[in-house]
Amino acid sequence: MLDRRTFLISATAAIATGCSGNTTAKLPPKPSLTKPVSTDYVQMYAARPQERFPVPAVDISKIDPKFYRQVVDYNSSAQPGSIVVETHERFLYLAMGDGKAMRYGVGIGRDGFAWGGRARIARKKAWPTWTPPADMIKRQPKLAKYKNGMDPGLDNPLGARALYIFEGNKDTLYRIHGTSETWSIGKAASSGCVRMLQQDVIDLYNRVPEGTPITVYQV
Repeated sequence: MLDRRTFLISATAAIATGCSGNTTAKLPPKPSLTKPVSTDYVQMYAARPQERFPVPAVDISKIDPKFYRQVVDYNSSAQPGSIVVETHERFLYLAMGDGKAMRYGVGIGRDGFAWGGRARIARKKAWPTWTPPADMIKRQPKLAKYKNGMDPGLDNPLGARALYIFEGNKDTLYRIHGTSETWSIGKAASSGCVRMLQQDVIDLYNRVPEGTPITVYQV
């Protein structure tokens, strides 16, 4: 599989109408535009008030169900405990062995922001500080105020958790991290990092140790 793929880690109306009349006839109810969401998923993405910065619940009715966290069949040579990101699918897999994996929906980097290779999770941080790289500050001078770091919080681009991706002993500057921009899950919208729903990145953070290998594929 590796010889036919390129390794990449890619380092963001309601229309109201009203009318009145004298008729007393009742109109039939409008059909629901969304299917009911399983209570299991509602609980999975419920608010986390116990966090240092309370995490709100996710309105998962606005997210394609295929991007919900779930155990799936996984036919891969990936070692159990390793992370694989399929950028073209917008999925991150945590290999579990026995042909299974925990699958998470992710957002990935937009065109022009990419890093190739295999790597490892060198360290993990809960509620991390975010420091924009110098190149990003050049592109977006307004970020210069954060050159020494942006305090943790829900508005911080790294969200509730960050997993730092190193190639050998070199920091790639790319991360797996949480996001409050739930609309970006399933999209290519980041500046290269892999985004996850806050609840999902907390779950992944709790499952993998430092040193976990990671490979990201794109056809």
